[in-house]
Amino acid sequence: MAQYSQILFDVADGVATITLHRPDKMNAFTGTMMQEMCDALDHTDADDAVRAVIITGHGGRAFCAGADLTPDDGKQVFASGDQVDDLSDPRVRDSGGLLTLRMFRSKKPLIGAINGAAVGIGATMQLPMDMRLASTTARFGFVFARRGIVPEAASSWFLPRLVGVSQALEWCMTGRVFDAGEALRGGLVRSLHEPDDLMPAARALAHEIADNTSAVSVSMTRAMLWHNPQYDHPIQAHRIDSRAIYTLSRRADAREGIASFLEKRAARYPARVSSDMPQFYPWWEEPGWE
Repeated sequence: MAQYSQILFDVADGVATITLHRPDKMNAFTGTMMQEMCDALDHTDADDAVRAVIITGHGGRAFCAGADLTPDDGKQVFASGDQVDDLSDPRVRDSGGLLTLRMFRSKKPLIGAINGAAVGIGATMQLPMDMRLASTTARFGFVFARRGIVPEAASSWFLPRLVGVSQALEWCMTGRVFDAGEALRGGLVRSLHEPDDLMPAARALAHEIADNTSAVSVSMTRAMLWHNPQYDHPIQAHRIDSRAIYTLSRRADAREGIASFLEKRAARYPARVSSDMPQFYPWWEEPGWE
């Protein structure tokens, strides 16, 4: 298993846990942390034993207190410090966006356990997670306008989809830090938990997925629910639904799902995400798929 310097990575009982781990810096985000998180997600996608991924922060004070604004091994936290004339130059791309786009491509469910302060990139990196649980002590802030910049990490795409345009605009325009109760009311998080109960609740949710579902079904469902809402007409989603139902209903997982239900026993799904995704996956990357 890979060794990391700014995250902890653990796999147990079908659930991987990625822990942001810079205890002396309130888990502040760096280019190194971005690279290590992306690498860990490469591992979880490739490992068929992993059925769900929990992402949390070390300690009780912070999930991630934002970007570490000091240089990280000579690298800038956001875009490269180099002066460029062409804004399409890869050096312009922000590292938070590179992380959230990698999270978006995950083939496994991502569950956030937000255990403390989550500000700046600490807030925006959560947005591609499929479910977010928060400690009652958590705090959130899309503080970019108070730093003279704008929301990054593709949050202008993710945040309105999660909480609506009006709520996204209020949080981002004011740049204020708000508590976990407001995050729950605004739809940013699924549920609140006392600090000691947060990780057990996240693990219970992860095991609800890992212990009861087909890995390929879950991976396809994640892709469909993230990608299909972009289409202008439901007929396009219908085409994908139809292809998926037709393909998967003729496979061993569907037979096992029906048999286990009729026999009143736990299912044992044989399909693997690494080798058994439908032929048309990932359909959104193929021109003219419709």
